[in-house]
Amino acid sequence: MALYWFVVLPLMIALVSYLSNSKRTKVIVLFIQVAFFILSIINFIDVRTNGTKLEVIGGYDIGVGITLKADLFSSVMVSLTIFLFSCMLLYNYKKSYVNHLFLFLFIALQGLISGIFLSNDLFNIYVMIEVSTIVVTILIVFKKDSKSIYDGIVYLFTNLASMTLFLFGIGYIYKIFGTTDLTLLSERLPLVENPRTLILPFVLMITAVDLKSAIMPLFSWLPKAHGTASAPSIISAILSGLYVKGGVYLFIRITNLFQPVFDEMLIFMIFGFMTAVIGWVFALSQTDIKLILAYSTVSQIGVIVFGLSLNSTYGYWGAIYHILNHAIFKSTLFLTAGIIVDEYHTRDIREIRGVFKRMPYVSIASIFAILGITGAPLFNGNFSKNLIHEGMSDSLLFELAFFIINVGTILIFIKYAQMLRGDSKEHFHIGWNQKFVILLLAATCFLGGIFGPIIMSVMFDFEVYVSASSYLSKLFIYLFTLLVGILFYRYVYLQMRLFTKIRELELTFNQIIMAIVIFFTGFLSMMIVQFG
Repeated sequence: MALYWFVVLPLMIALVSYLSNSKRTKVIVLFIQVAFFILSIINFIDVRTNGTKLEVIGGYDIGVGITLKADLFSSVMVSLTIFLFSCMLLYNYKKSYVNHLFLFLFIALQGLISGIFLSNDLFNIYVMIEVSTIVVTILIVFKKDSKSIYDGIVYLFTNLASMTLFLFGIGYIYKIFGTTDLTLLSERLPLVENPRTLILPFVLMITAVDLKSAIMPLFSWLPKAHGTASAPSIISAILSGLYVKGGVYLFIRITNLFQPVFDEMLIFMIFGFMTAVIGWVFALSQTDIKLILAYSTVSQIGVIVFGLSLNSTYGYWGAIYHILNHAIFKSTLFLTAGIIVDEYHTRDIREIRGVFKRMPYVSIASIFAILGITGAPLFNGNFSKNLIHEGMSDSLLFELAFFIINVGTILIFIKYAQMLRGDSKEHFHIGWNQKFVILLLAATCFLGGIFGPIIMSVMFDFEVYVSASSYLSKLFIYLFTLLVGILFYRYVYLQMRLFTKIRELELTFNQIIMAIVIFFTGFLSMMIVQFG
């Protein structure tokens, strides 16, 4: 199957579903999604067997026509995209607001995200991101609540401002090299004799990528978009679980492209650590369960960037696997949180108790996702985090940094899990479609840990051996970290008023733009001093 179909076909299906008046449109779309997912698996097998696929649409020479590229990573991300969108459509199958317009926007977004992962041209990536930003904004404000409209507008203009910088960077690159094709650029960039000529385009693009990835200090937009009050749960799940990974994917592509000229992995490692820590600090300060999850996403993005920046094979593949894991367990958490909010009619975690007795299936799915994100042994997050840990040099500083990050994650979900406790005389009956989706995703959290070495071997041709003794040591480390987290939560966190004050901190649109300007000028100054 030609790669462009993964972009074009969802757009065609979206258009047909919008124009159709049939009541069976949702069923037909679901069946098409399943078939589409199977095709994505076939595409992955083809790439795994025969190597990277490079297609130039229209038969033009590379660098002239639109180029699509499928390597192992992008093929896996396309399959993950289709899988999660299929789950979301089934999850919301009976929702009244899932009308023809919603289906059109939602399925179109799937094609655009696949386009981001497959495109091999910087300008085409820019176009895909810009169009998807508009679609996401409409989906955020779909229920037309005043708060969601404000959050959607902030999201739109913040991202448009950052991607304008990206466009300027692309223009500068085209002026120097006469192309924006990543394959050609990777060949020509190392030939540049004077790195100073590339400082400005690199800083322009990395500023935009930093914001799209929600890396410190440009993360303030993410909770507004992912945790806005009236946005459908599947939108929050897709944004937090998958869409933000488009920014991380772009971060990987841009840093790999410029690494022969600028090796700034140490500074990105520091950014990753700061993002992880600030993310869990802000998450702990929240009382809104969706904002807790949104800030947790910021923290997990920090973990991923930290792993990617270790200059280690284990750290890199651990971060890649954590991208997949986070998509699964964070989608699970947002979906279950949506069910809880709908049942309790509040998002305040202090007012929600007795969830386990009231809705056991939702609670089990939430627990599996919590075990995954906190890195419990036998769960997917444990395997990816341990690969990142293996990628660290024998440095006490690195060990301490990673321990702080893990304790923070555990603290978030000690607080989050409090709503599972308590009694409830009522019982909630969940629909079969929602039960199936959340339990499927929860099971994936477990299977992704148990079969982690096999999955890494099959997906990425990366061999990892895990012994029984290493599982025991991981269990000991996890229990020790959990104990530290419980003690800190009980004797420090509950006694501190600092987190209440942090909760009141919220950047306005003007302040977010100012943060972009400060980051750009600061990073540019650092690069000029370093390479000027």
